[in-house]
Amino acid sequence: MKLDILVFGAHPDDAELGAGATIAKEVSKGKKVGIVDLTRGELGTRGTAEIRDSEAENAAQILGVSIRENLEFDDGFFVNDKKHQLSIIRCIRKYRPEIVLCNAVDDRHIDHGKGSKLVSDSCFLSGLVKIDTKLDGDDEWQEPWRPKAVYHYIQWKNLVPDILVDVSGFIDTKTKSILAYASQFYDPESKEPSTPISSKNFIDSVNYRARDLGRLIGTEYAEGFTVERFPAVDSIFDLI
Repeated sequence: MKLDILVFGAHPDDAELGAGATIAKEVSKGKKVGIVDLTRGELGTRGTAEIRDSEAENAAQILGVSIRENLEFDDGFFVNDKKHQLSIIRCIRKYRPEIVLCNAVDDRHIDHGKGSKLVSDSCFLSGLVKIDTKLDGDDEWQEPWRPKAVYHYIQWKNLVPDILVDVSGFIDTKTKSILAYASQFYDPESKEPSTPISSKNFIDSVNYRARDLGRLIGTEYAEGFTVERFPAVDSIFDLI
């Protein structure tokens, strides 16, 4: 299956928090979108990896994505090396996305910055013809593929975006996909330990950040992304 957009997240819920409304919007326009989680979030203070697996599937259904996979890297301890790069390259060559979305380039959680660089490097390497990703028992050699663009969503830190996407009309879908992770986010009845993302203020911040970014471009809501290279337009009027 060829995808238009492939979204990577270091943990289940990263894609939803960073780009959930953008994903929902593009799906509504007929684009094929997939999510690949690098880890199962097994080091998370609340819940378990098994619970997160189920929650991730529920969130994927809410967003309407075509596929969701988990590479089962070690939460907190994966590194940017050949082994991990090859796993991601296999995904990129398998789904041949035009656009890749991935973690914030700098963030509170160390896995976010690591995941950002790992995916970005893998996107470049995926285009090199001499890298062979065939595993023992595979019948076919994967053709090289390099996405046309890699965009990094924004997470805990208030990074300055390079691009803002109007997501008005899709913030409710994003919120529902986030709250599918009931073990992780605000629940006044929960007996689990408190974490930085389990407060009501955090879940409210998802909405007010999107509303504030929307204010900057004259829309109701927006999501922000940073870019690795300048986006090009054919005409200055394309920016209107």
